[in-house]
Amino acid sequence: MKKTNKCYLIAEAGLNHNGSMTFAKKLIDVAYIAGVDAVKFQKRTVDILAVNTTLDAKDDRFPEFGSTYREIREFLEFDLEQYRELKAYSEEKGLDFIVTAFDIEAVDFLTQAGVDKFKLASHSLTNYGLLEYLSAKNKDTILSTGMSELEEIDRAVEIFTSRKAPLSLMHCVSAYPTPLDECNIEMMNTLSQRYNLPTGYSGHELGYLPTLVAVSKGAKLIERHYTLDKSMVGFDHKISLEPDELILMVKDIKNIMKISGNGEKHVSDTEWITRKKYHVSMVSSVNIAKGAVLTEEMVSYRNPGTGIPSKDAHKIIGKVSVQDIERDELLTIEMFM
Repeated sequence: MKKTNKCYLIAEAGLNHNGSMTFAKKLIDVAYIAGVDAVKFQKRTVDILAVNTTLDAKDDRFPEFGSTYREIREFLEFDLEQYRELKAYSEEKGLDFIVTAFDIEAVDFLTQAGVDKFKLASHSLTNYGLLEYLSAKNKDTILSTGMSELEEIDRAVEIFTSRKAPLSLMHCVSAYPTPLDECNIEMMNTLSQRYNLPTGYSGHELGYLPTLVAVSKGAKLIERHYTLDKSMVGFDHKISLEPDELILMVKDIKNIMKISGNGEKHVSDTEWITRKKYHVSMVSSVNIAKGAVLTEEMVSYRNPGTGIPSKDAHKIIGKVSVQDIERDELLTIEMFM
């Protein structure tokens, strides 16, 4: 099977649109300019997100959005027509449109909006009702695996594979930001080997070095938060990449894919230039008269590599020269019969 180093790149807009369609479209524009494969948003059904005492508790983190947790969350949600508009806008630019569904109602809402590529956040990994419901729809799904035990991942994966539902996994560390010594990129390949599913990395580190390491180790998909401006008010801006950083990250990732290659050995076009210059060919070490039988003693091996290589010496050794050949001349097949 031919190895491929293709890595599917997801720009995670998440909630960084701050409830603004204008900002959401600008984020899609940035993803398009960066050259990613997909843009991703998030959908929560706020009324069932938490118990009422949590939803209605005072929350002064983002007064621009509201004064309670419920108000803040509702401020950040788009309606059905807005999702349809964002999906169409993304696809016009050649971007896949992915949304994280946080509950069963969100799955139905997004299905109605025409979404056919889903993400499940790490904290949904043990929400087996949601996993059962989404897997039954047989939609392309990506599952993050942060803050979970292997046995829990086993169960989540089994829910999808038992239905032959398409599933990819993301190694993820649910710490914001993730310290470098907790990134544990090797876990990505542990998951890949354990489940034999496409596996990648969803990074929450500052900067993006661990993301590049993941790509160099064979990540099949990458997800990274990005924002228009880290200084904006909101949940994830500070751990997100700004547009110039996202653009640089994607450029670096694509260079890593070029560098990594496919593991197949062949002489490249540029190597042939060097090979023809420095490999050795069969050269007459003495004057060879017409009619003489060529022996090993009459031959030496020197640059350039444009003549007969040593591996093909048997093609003319023992043959008769059809012409006079001066010493230090490249030998050719046509000189012998």
